[in-house]
Amino acid sequence: MVFIQTPPELGNQYANDRVLRSYLARTLPADMLADIAGSLEAMGGLAGGELYRMQLADRGNEPVLVQWDAWGNRIDRIEVSPLWREAERIAAEQGLVAVAYERRHGAYSRVHQFALVYLFTPSTDLYSCPLAMTDGAARALIASGNQALIERAVPHLTARDPRAFWTSGQWMTEATGGSDVGLSQTVARQEDGRWRLYGRKWFTSAAASQMALTLARPEGNPAGGRGLALFYLETRDPCGRPNHILVNRLKDKLGTRKVPTAELTLDGTPAELVYGATDGVRHIAPMLNVTRTWNSVSACALMRRGLALARDFAYKRIAFGAPLAEKPLHVDTLAGLQAEFEGALHLTFFVVELLGRGEADEISPEQADLLRLLTPVAKLTTGRQVVAVLSEVIESFGGAGYVEDTGLPMLLRDAQVLPIWEGTTNVLSLDALRALQSGGGLKNVRREIGFILQGVREPDLVKVSARVEQTVEQAETWLGRAMQSGAAQAEAGARRFALTLGRSMELALLARHAQWALEHERDPRALAAARRFAAAGINLLADMDAGDARLLARDDCSER
Repeated sequence: MVFIQTPPELGNQYANDRVLRSYLARTLPADMLADIAGSLEAMGGLAGGELYRMQLADRGNEPVLVQWDAWGNRIDRIEVSPLWREAERIAAEQGLVAVAYERRHGAYSRVHQFALVYLFTPSTDLYSCPLAMTDGAARALIASGNQALIERAVPHLTARDPRAFWTSGQWMTEATGGSDVGLSQTVARQEDGRWRLYGRKWFTSAAASQMALTLARPEGNPAGGRGLALFYLETRDPCGRPNHILVNRLKDKLGTRKVPTAELTLDGTPAELVYGATDGVRHIAPMLNVTRTWNSVSACALMRRGLALARDFAYKRIAFGAPLAEKPLHVDTLAGLQAEFEGALHLTFFVVELLGRGEADEISPEQADLLRLLTPVAKLTTGRQVVAVLSEVIESFGGAGYVEDTGLPMLLRDAQVLPIWEGTTNVLSLDALRALQSGGGLKNVRREIGFILQGVREPDLVKVSARVEQTVEQAETWLGRAMQSGAAQAEAGARRFALTLGRSMELALLARHAQWALEHERDPRALAAARRFAAAGINLLADMDAGDARLLARDDCSER
């Protein structure tokens, strides 16, 4: 008899997601949740059904660059996969960008939007990438107050009609550096009464978009970030031809292979200033707050997808006489991964709530400082978690997890970009330190954690709460000592400090939700997640000598 393994399957990804449904029940007013439940149910059905089946069938399709037409004309057209074309239609019609700007539910509109995004992302091969930049561009243009550009672009960026919907690129990275955008070499010149851009963009994701925001240095401006300006451009002229943009090649990447990432040459590309002719790096901040939040939501979504498949497979895979779901060690492994995912989701959606309050002008100054701090902290923390979790998920399938046509390896490859996009872990750790210096230290974090934990009564959760508060106190002490020792000491430990802060916030939020779930749902699973997360550790700030770090970083053949 030939053995055939039954593959894992997905059901409705909203109906089957206990954590998301429980979070929304706690967070949203009942009438609001009832109003949006239909849209979430519909998206969950697509994500676990039609879109997931299409994703598996579409696995071998990747973007194709067509540089020339049959008659020798340079057209530089990028053809995306069938799944991406379908994802664009669904994203527009379901309002994955529009919901945030229609503001039907006020400060909660971002929660509705990102719940949809979370369900949509894993089945669309990270079509969330152009959507994130589209959302970020809309936010940056609105924040700029540039009425002409707002009227020109924002209705397209927030359209629900696929025929009118635009996506936006975010063209910042050059060969001179990614995170250090102050080294950008693209030049802006005024020619015939308008700005034209000249330069090479080394890494432009979603290069098939209709518009882009990009940095360039107006001629005569000084070096560094202050000398850059933020520009708006459209990628095609009114006749549909490349707008003085050459697509040199598509990138051959480890993952996100459905995302058409290109090297571009701007060869006199017409562009318009978004703000003024300086301080471009500062002016991209509204965009980064949004795109970093999309990154965190994508991390949660990919973790959830991997765990959903792993759990279903555990009931179907028979090994050593029983399903994996009955093997204590396998169950223990998946439980630890589930706890990491739940912590990530609660921290991410806490930031989403703050973002929504800020856009609705319902945020206090203290919460605004908290949003500034926790946006990079959540992004870097969830970016580390998703890679670790999905590596374990792949292993949980044994050899099947390593085989491409199962669709599983793609999960890990795509996740690997999430600690890199929108700022690496180290860059965001330093950003968190800057946010603390400008926002008055950790007092707002301590204050918010006090609010979060004030209703906790279950004995195990009281212990968890005490541990969170103790860890944040230790982190504050560490930060004070490190700053007194000099900037180098603080920088050396910035990553461990930021991850300690992120994991402490995750555990506090897990504890709050666990108490609510016990009282309102009679469900102990959130409590189990909080206990499991606490056991995994939240304090990464053990004393380490910076001199040791320098020694260990030396090349093996260097002088001792």
